[in-house]
Amino acid sequence: MSETFLDKVYDARDADSTRRLYDDWSDSYDSEVTGQGYATPGRCAEALASFTQDFAAPVLDFGCGTGLSGEALTAAGFTTIDGLDLSQEMLDNAAAKGVYRSLRRIDADGALSFPTGSYDTIAAIGVIGAGAAPVSMFHVLMNALGSGGKLVFSYNDHALEDPAYEAALCEWVDCGAARLLFREHGPHLPGIDLKSNVYVVEKM
Repeated sequence: MSETFLDKVYDARDADSTRRLYDDWSDSYDSEVTGQGYATPGRCAEALASFTQDFAAPVLDFGCGTGLSGEALTAAGFTTIDGLDLSQEMLDNAAAKGVYRSLRRIDADGALSFPTGSYDTIAAIGVIGAGAAPVSMFHVLMNALGSGGKLVFSYNDHALEDPAYEAALCEWVDCGAARLLFREHGPHLPGIDLKSNVYVVEKM
């Protein structure tokens, strides 16, 4: 049986190798993950919607990939979505879905290209974890929010095996710098029996 990208993605690699993997995966990504029942985008979008009043306010979809997360956010009622990703090939597929106001490529090790507080809501759906963005990205995204801003994100079971991931969240919550609004363990990729935690955090 041939190896799939899902077999490779959770291996540790440097930023350039990660970008190349997602470039190569871009054309088959949707069929591969939806074929395994990819549930986290919908779960994240619904969780975020339950804490949202203004669905027209811009949402940053960080690590938007091919746009499955943008589609889930749109289905949940969000109408103004901007996407960032390190893979131009992934972004090209996202553009074809027609759900984004803007799409921009970023460098994996580069700084965010907008001032703190530019977005009241940031989504990092299936982004932080083994084979993707490091745990330090959680702090980058939290620092990008202004007071009252919300971050919806997920850690799959591979990330949850490493205590550093939830420890990053606790650093903010335990000192009162953020408030945990939602945490739920549930399906991520049911086809390979992989689950994830979905979180919504508000910056104080």
